[in-house]
Amino acid sequence: MTSRIATIVIDAHRPDVVAQFWCDVLGWRILDAEPEIVSIAPSDASWPTIDIVAVPEPKAGKNRLHLDLRADGTTTAHELARLLALGARRTDVGQGPDVSWVVLSDPEGNEFCLLSRSVQEVAAEAATVAPLP
Repeated sequence: MTSRIATIVIDAHRPDVVAQFWCDVLGWRILDAEPEIVSIAPSDASWPTIDIVAVPEPKAGKNRLHLDLRADGTTTAHELARLLALGARRTDVGQGPDVSWVVLSDPEGNEFCLLSRSVQEVAAEAATVAPLP
C-alpha cells in the first residue's frame, strides 16, 4: 500500500478570497466554508482537495512547496492572460530570464507556476514516445 495526497493546504489571511481565486482558476467549487477554513474540490468531488486555512501572520518568503499548472484546452498565452485577469500577479522568486515557465502569485502572494506546454501538447508528446520494453 502507498499513500495518496488527500488535501493540499494553503494558509491565508482571507480564506474566502483565496478560495474563490483558486475555484476560478481551476474551475472547482466550494465544498465547505467556515470562518477559519474553506474547502474546495473539483465538481466531481475527486481528490485531492484544497483547504484554505486562516492564519494570523502574513506570508513571508518564498513558498517551500507550490503548484505547477498547465493550460487545458487553450494556449499557454491565453491561460496566462486569464490568470492575470483573475488577479494573479507575475512574481520574481529568482528565476532566470530564460526559464520556460511563468511564476505567478495568488491574491495573498502564494507562488505557483504556469508551465510552457499545455495539457494537450504534453499528451501528444507522450503518445509519440515508444513504450519501455
